[in-house]
This record gives sequence, structure tokens and C-alpha cells, in this order.
Amino acid sequence: MKYVLMFVDTERFAADLAAMDESERERAYGRVQHWFAEHGDKITHHQHLMPAETATTIRLEGAEPLVTDGPFVEGKEVVSGYVEVEVADLDEALRMARSWPACPVVEIRPIAG
Repeated sequence: MKYVLMFVDTERFAADLAAMDESERERAYGRVQHWFAEHGDKITHHQHLMPAETATTIRLEGAEPLVTDGPFVEGKEVVSGYVEVEVADLDEALRMARSWPACPVVEIRPIAG
């Protein structure tokens, strides 16, 4: 089965990361690199997304589409990256997500098709 794991940053996580000194930040990034290496055989694609303030949103509700700058929601959680994985089942995707060492929220969705 194919799933997308979406990594979600929170304001608290971003503040904690910004407060780290360089060596702490390097260790945190090292844990992420280790996670990717550990699961590399299941990852089919991954990307880190630009910050939410670079987003453009189009709302198709109403008579005319409304285009706005910024993220699609006014919230404290923002998707910052994703991986596509091919695993046996949801349980395996959950095991991968539970071991994610960075952002505190991971949303898992099956890929259609």
C-alpha cells in the first residue's frame, strides 16, 4: 500500500528549534537523517516544503474563485514536508510515523490508485 506521511510543524516546535544552539540543532537534524536512512527502502519520494507564508490559496466556494496569499488555514499547525512510502499496510506506516524524530504531528493518508 502507498501512503503519504505529512509532517506538521507547530508554533511550539518551531520556537524550540529556533532556541537550540548550533550543536543541538545539528543533532536534531542528524536524527532526521538517521530516520530517512533507516526507512529509505520504503520511501519512494520526499520533499521539504517552503514556509507557509510562501503559499498561495485559491478558494472555489462561491461565484468567483478567491485567490489569497498565505496558507490555506489560519492555524498554529502547518504541513512542512512529506514522504511517500510503500509499505505492507497501515500498521507499518504507523510504525514509521511513531519513530519520526522531528515535528510533533504526522498525518498519514493512503494514496488513491
